[in-house]
Amino acid sequence: MELNANIPDGPIEEKWDRHRFEMKLVNPANKRKYEVIVVGTGLAGASAAATMGELGYNVRAFTFHDSARRAHSIAAQGGINAAKNYQGDGDSIYRLFHDTVKGGDFRSREANVHRLAQLSLNIIDQAVAQGVPFAREYGGLLANRSFGGAQVSRTFYARGQTGQQLLLGAYQALARQVQEGTVTMHPRQELLDVVVVDGRARGIVTRDLINGKVESHGADAVILATGGYSNAFFLSTNAKHCNVTATWRAHRRGAGFANPCFTQIHPTCIPQSGEYQSKLTLMSESLRNDGRIWVPKKGGDDRDPGRIPDDERDYYLERLYPSFGNLTPRDIASRRAKEMVDAGHGVGARKNGVYLDFRDAIARMGRQGVADRYGNLFAMYEKITGEDPYEVPMRIYPAPHYTMGGLWVDYNLMSTVPGLFVIGEANFSDHGANRLGASALMQGLADGYFIIPMTAGDYLSRAPKWEKGNDHAAFRDAERDVKERTDQLLSVNGNRTVDSFHIELGRLLWDHCGMERTEEGLKTALEKIPELRERFWKEVNVPGSGDSLNQSLEKAGRVADFMEFAELMCHDALQRDESCGAHYRREHTTEEGEAKRRDEEYAHVSVWEYRGADQAPVEHREELDFEYVPLTQRSYK
Repeated sequence: MELNANIPDGPIEEKWDRHRFEMKLVNPANKRKYEVIVVGTGLAGASAAATMGELGYNVRAFTFHDSARRAHSIAAQGGINAAKNYQGDGDSIYRLFHDTVKGGDFRSREANVHRLAQLSLNIIDQAVAQGVPFAREYGGLLANRSFGGAQVSRTFYARGQTGQQLLLGAYQALARQVQEGTVTMHPRQELLDVVVVDGRARGIVTRDLINGKVESHGADAVILATGGYSNAFFLSTNAKHCNVTATWRAHRRGAGFANPCFTQIHPTCIPQSGEYQSKLTLMSESLRNDGRIWVPKKGGDDRDPGRIPDDERDYYLERLYPSFGNLTPRDIASRRAKEMVDAGHGVGARKNGVYLDFRDAIARMGRQGVADRYGNLFAMYEKITGEDPYEVPMRIYPAPHYTMGGLWVDYNLMSTVPGLFVIGEANFSDHGANRLGASALMQGLADGYFIIPMTAGDYLSRAPKWEKGNDHAAFRDAERDVKERTDQLLSVNGNRTVDSFHIELGRLLWDHCGMERTEEGLKTALEKIPELRERFWKEVNVPGSGDSLNQSLEKAGRVADFMEFAELMCHDALQRDESCGAHYRREHTTEEGEAKRRDEEYAHVSVWEYRGADQAPVEHREELDFEYVPLTQRSYK
């Protein structure tokens, strides 16, 4: 596997503009001759499909939802970053670039991150032109608020529904292209394989989730925009259908998987209330602007929080990080919350949370002022917990959220398989070892609206045209593989549910490859996961058939992929013998309990090559250079 990041020459602020000029263009009349497949219709996929359709390409967009509007991007709450500097508080493209590289603990590619910061300006203009109802100041200017890891206000928001409103903007652009005939929608279709012919991606194999029909679709290029894999932990903030299948199947066909152990734990989720739960609910990080996080100083203090005076409260983030306080980055805030709970200061009936308290904010701006900013989030919290956060503090605890790992891509967002592009959360490119809040929406829209239409066009102008559609033996072979795997799942006829295996896998990952990792724990996981996978294929029960609607079969296929992928996560975490960002190895900590990097050995991207389900993966490395943001120990004090 050869890794060439294809980073353009020249000063970092000129790389993208120079690269755009040097890329080959496709004549407008010729664009109609090219077929492009986009898999996934969240922010990255919908914006990519809409933009490429607008340019004149023939686009086929695939989603396993009934509508693009159901993509998980809709769940994003807090906002989207952009270096507009409307507040005049010192923000700039360079500061956003600097904060993102530092926030990722120096494990991302500088050129990609600077491009993201540049394009953040265009994203806001695009969204406003589409009618996205961003919050506005009294005078009519777009409002901003702060997020973790930054000391400026650069986060644009639409109450606590920013993802939904941005997705509706992308969706209406997509719907227009569907009406124009440049985009064909394929709903309720799940990608189950990527077809590679003579080393190039030439199409996909899908299963119709309603009638079970397996079909092939050929194209000149394939773009994956299929999101992240936090559901490997079973309990996560992700929608239940989020999975690793699309990227894992591409990995099995030759696409390198980068940094799979970089999984983000979000600090402000509603704590688990019982073993019956199948997912966790995110409360926006924006709440940390005005809410104060604390625990009782005395362990096991069961008093009503309103009866605990200030001098008996530990506002631990404000104490430990006076410069950033409650707005420390997500990885740091999460670990500190875990430390407090582990030390016996947890709150709630299960002692598994910390308080996020709006008492002082209500006193400062009034109940209505708080409701204007966070009312829908407060309503959601009360509906789930039965507690009124205007009257009692919210309870929060960290949970698996975003995944910074993904398929490796070069500067053009192309994987190690030519013609296979990967955008949004499905790739690894921009966030390093820890994503700063409000950057996911930024990356998805930058990739979809502004990068992939250019870079995919450059590829199409240089690659040989694919004239055979799906009329090639490779498509028939891939269809056969998909059907054989389906038949195998249906034929086990064991006595355990798919969920029971997923829960067991999730606990293994959370215990050994979650918020805190050790060499011993990771080796334990690498012993137990193959054993669990073997039992899965002997004991799982998948009722129904493959030629009809069968959600148990869908779930089984995704969990089977999680079984293989989880092993790669643990290999990656064990190999990375350092702490950085959300990857926290207990063996590598500073005296103050912070993550301790080992830059001489690990300032690189780990890219894994698939060699078989029962064979150890092979690691390749892309070395990272930090020319513009010097390597320093992260400090938010």
